[in-house]
Amino acid sequence: MKTATREQTGSTIIDVTGDIDIRTSPGFRKTLLESLKNTPRLVVNLREVRYVDSSGIASLVEVFKEARNRNKRLVLFGLNATVHDVLQLTRLAKIFEIRETEEEALQA
Repeated sequence: MKTATREQTGSTIIDVTGDIDIRTSPGFRKTLLESLKNTPRLVVNLREVRYVDSSGIASLVEVFKEARNRNKRLVLFGLNATVHDVLQLTRLAKIFEIRETEEEALQA
């Protein structure tokens, strides 16, 4: 898994590539939590993520809770069917702010 960070329209965007699993989720979590410190809105691009396991979901939940505690926003976009299904099965799709495109995520 790789991440790239960029700034746009008062938001920090994290582009994620690869799988988010037990091996990569600690770095993923750290990147998101560090980025959250410096932005009112953290936008996570999951378009190039093929797979997310329970540790990846746990990382997203932890970042979501931290964002809520700091009165900040976490927005996910570009979920493929597999990743979206995992969030649906865990009933987290209703909790996370999910958008189809980067443009929608930045306007949310």
